[in-house]
Amino acid sequence: MAKHELFKQIVGDLSFSDSSLFAKLLDSCVQSKSFLDVRRVHARITKTTFASEIFINNRLVDSYGKCGSLEDARRVFDRMPERNIFSWNSILTALSKLGFVGEAARIFGLMPERDQCSWNSMVSGFAQQDRFQEALDYFVRMHEENFVLNEYSFGSGLSACAGLKDLKMGKQIHSLILKSLYFSNVYMGSALVDMYAKCGSVAFARRVFDEMNERNRVSWNSLITCYEQNGPVGEALVVFTRMMDSGIEPDEVTLASVVSACASLSAIMEGRQIHARVVKCDKLRDDLILSNALVDMYAKCSKISEARHVFDRMPVRNVVSETSMVSGYAKASSVKVARLMFTKMMERNVVSWNALIAGYTQNGENEEALGLFLLLKRESVWPTHYTFGNLLNACANLANLQLGQQAHVHVLKHGFQFQSGEESDIFVGNSLIDMYMKCGSVEDGCQVFKTMVERDWVSWNVMILGYAQNGYAAEALELFNKMSASGEKPDHVTMIGVLCACSHAGLVEEGRQYFTSMKRDHALVPMKDHYTCMVDLLGRAGCVDEAKNLIETMPMGPDAVIWGSLLGACKVHRNITMGKYVAEKLLEIDPSNSGPYVLLSNMYAEIGRWGDVVKVRKLMRKQGVIKEPGCSWIEIQGYVNVFMVKDKRHPQRKEIYSLLKALTKHMKHAGYIPDADDNEAYEEQNEPESTPCHQMYLQAATAVG
Repeated sequence: MAKHELFKQIVGDLSFSDSSLFAKLLDSCVQSKSFLDVRRVHARITKTTFASEIFINNRLVDSYGKCGSLEDARRVFDRMPERNIFSWNSILTALSKLGFVGEAARIFGLMPERDQCSWNSMVSGFAQQDRFQEALDYFVRMHEENFVLNEYSFGSGLSACAGLKDLKMGKQIHSLILKSLYFSNVYMGSALVDMYAKCGSVAFARRVFDEMNERNRVSWNSLITCYEQNGPVGEALVVFTRMMDSGIEPDEVTLASVVSACASLSAIMEGRQIHARVVKCDKLRDDLILSNALVDMYAKCSKISEARHVFDRMPVRNVVSETSMVSGYAKASSVKVARLMFTKMMERNVVSWNALIAGYTQNGENEEALGLFLLLKRESVWPTHYTFGNLLNACANLANLQLGQQAHVHVLKHGFQFQSGEESDIFVGNSLIDMYMKCGSVEDGCQVFKTMVERDWVSWNVMILGYAQNGYAAEALELFNKMSASGEKPDHVTMIGVLCACSHAGLVEEGRQYFTSMKRDHALVPMKDHYTCMVDLLGRAGCVDEAKNLIETMPMGPDAVIWGSLLGACKVHRNITMGKYVAEKLLEIDPSNSGPYVLLSNMYAEIGRWGDVVKVRKLMRKQGVIKEPGCSWIEIQGYVNVFMVKDKRHPQRKEIYSLLKALTKHMKHAGYIPDADDNEAYEEQNEPESTPCHQMYLQAATAVG
């Protein structure tokens, strides 16, 4: 109404003593963001004596800029017969806020004089365009030229530090704030918390927060987000509770961060409580970011039906919403549903592709993961380090060296350096090492390790485990010593690799020393896996009594794996008394497991106690225990041939069996004598093709054929 009255007054009378009414009207136009109204006012001004006045032309440049009409702002500026510092600042601010920071920098260089506002426009303009280093360069120059830094300078400088994760510069700006008038300003405190959070410095963020005399919602949000993104994640929920107790009402930013924390913690009960709060608030109920966070939280907590319920009720969805559902279905082993949803997505990004590839890999469908990667390449989607991490994992699971090498070529083409940074790709190098080790190509894995620009503790662990699993015990232990010398501290996984290496090399005394050193030298409490390694080590060396004593003195209850390891050792060393005791322990844990029965019967067979063999087999039948048939496979020219015991389904079975008979005949001529103590041979001596090694003979015959 006020603007309408002003328009009427201006239209009716152009003889004003000053231009203040035009200035008020321009302010009104800026509030309504209408550059057309600014043009109408401008048209009136041109018919007055104020057309060349610096003051009103400055206001016109400023108004056009704030309404988004840079072309008009620039035209007014260029036609001004005379300019002052405010003229230059107005066009500078317009250029900066509208993203034309390059042109702003050119204008800044032409300015005959500059003030605090000029510098702030440059610092904030570059920071808002994510050109953080240039923003800091202007901030430093501003300080060096002795211009007074104010809250706008500090805020933009801290934002640039956060964007660059430049903790050192952030601390320097913090020290300047402490010496300024703004050290107790709530906005500066919030900006400092945010900067330290984004630089990963949780302790400093918390210290700043605790020292703030006044806090607002932004302060609390910054600290909650800090814990949610950097950990410990549980502290985010603690801070949220304190925020509520302080009487600060949470907004959608608060709740989205808290819901994300619940997702990371699998805290489904707390997540549901937040969801209930959201549903009751009209403003929050349909918020896209918050709804996406809820979908993601339910999906990560394996509550896929609840995730789908939130998803279906969303009035607006985006690629994030749909990707969360794809990831959730994949995690819930519903990969077919995930693929269907993925196919129906109107928009996909690389995160969507990564979610489905990861889903296939996690569910053991490694061939599908590889196929999806090829489709990704065909659709010209640029893969990320996460894509290659999942791809290499699939190759490792398949133990397919050729595919792994092809994946390695893609990694090299994409220029990964295996180093830390904003997007650390060290884990891609780790995945490469793991793939090569699992494929048995130790030299290639070692070469990747040597060429990595940076390594983390996982890099060392993968190498040590890879060496141990491939029988390179000496190399594994030597690398462990190098790891310790480099300052990288071993963890539980490292020690598993070391103990495995000792086990495979028969280094009993060394294994005992490493096991003892875990708590003494590395502050690592041995876990069940470490005890299992020690039992395996002692069992291989024939120290079955010591292994039994170790099991019975464990601080945690033994499982079937650790007893099974000892039972295998009893069979190797023909300790029938101990074997019977261990088999009974195993059957107490899992009565339906055929393994203990088979191993015990084989042990009896090896010493010729056929009556006991029959008793064990009868007991198996009485208990309803069925032995799973053996299975083996071999890949020839890209086709996987699978064989079971007594298998006669192969399309080339006649040729295979013919060759098998010829091979058996040659073996007998060469002096091969079947093991007369073999339990399977005893049971089914009239069925030669049913022996445990039969399927391996079949695959050998297939390979030769």
